[in-house]
Amino acid sequence: MNSRINTDSLAFLVSDCARLIRTAFERRILVAGLGLTAGEARTLMQVAAINGSRQLDIASRMGLEPMTVSAFLDKLQARGLIERQPDPLDRRAKRIVLSESAEAKLTQIDREVCEVERNATQGFGKDLQIQLHDALCAFRSNLQKAEAPAEVERELRPVD
Repeated sequence: MNSRINTDSLAFLVSDCARLIRTAFERRILVAGLGLTAGEARTLMQVAAINGSRQLDIASRMGLEPMTVSAFLDKLQARGLIERQPDPLDRRAKRIVLSESAEAKLTQIDREVCEVERNATQGFGKDLQIQLHDALCAFRSNLQKAEAPAEVERELRPVD
């Protein structure tokens, strides 16, 4: 019986690279002196990606529980980096928006992200970097399309 795992399979490589890049990002954020944890920095980046998102949407995009994201948002709000505003479509929900002071912090975070990317793509020519970017965008899009029906199915399933 051959139970060896192919560590050069696409799925394994992508997973391993994601783990390594996340670790590198966490290390850079820790030593950069930004006054944020890596989780807070990632949360702030998600808020910036779609300013005005609901907490539940941010948690879903991050693959985290809403309560975990809520704790990150509490800390970001206490630092004056985000604001919680009423959702005009749902009075129970809040929209998370960047504050004016968030821009400077996002610039600092972006510098760290760029450095992690520069290290990860060392020796890559510009064409290869573009090809990798385009391939990963398509990869993500394909996976998002494949995941969508399961999300819809979960939402339509009756609660027991």
